[in-house]
Amino acid sequence: MNEKLEGVYEEYNRYIYHLCLKLTRNNVEAEDLMQEVWVKVVRYEDSVAEVEHIKAWLTTITMNTFRDRYRKKTRRSKYMMNQPETLDVPILDLVPNNDISTEEKVEKDIVTKLVQDKMGQLDGIYRKTLWYFYIDQYSLAEISTIMKVSIGTVKSRLFRAKARLKEMLMADVAIVESVLPA
Repeated sequence: MNEKLEGVYEEYNRYIYHLCLKLTRNNVEAEDLMQEVWVKVVRYEDSVAEVEHIKAWLTTITMNTFRDRYRKKTRRSKYMMNQPETLDVPILDLVPNNDISTEEKVEKDIVTKLVQDKMGQLDGIYRKTLWYFYIDQYSLAEISTIMKVSIGTVKSRLFRAKARLKEMLMADVAIVESVLPA
């Protein structure tokens, strides 16, 4: 390890540990997370000299590592079940079928149709803003260019459109009764 990296470790080791502890709320997991973070830092030790704001860089690495671990754990828990060590069933029987059931597909289609119908009742600027953002998946900057307005205007239109759409959906008793669980 070079001297610069050792200095970074000495200065920020406690900070990283406390950040990891805050994220995981578990001493053992915090130590594991911290170790992963420092492994990444060592792996990219050539970049350390170029970084202007070391603390922010380390925080970003820590947050991203935590998110990656969380996603991996969530993904793994989706496919693995808590089973005893001696397992009598083939492992493939434990992998869930990700195909959507007919009932779920019909329900999804119904909800999609209801939302699209209510979207059609919105004012033109709100309908277009929602359409560009959610259907066409344009960025806020692209929408502002298309609609010839500022990004702030796009954000506020998006916020108002979602609020109005929700209000319209919740006001429709038939939708609320058919979609929301009892």
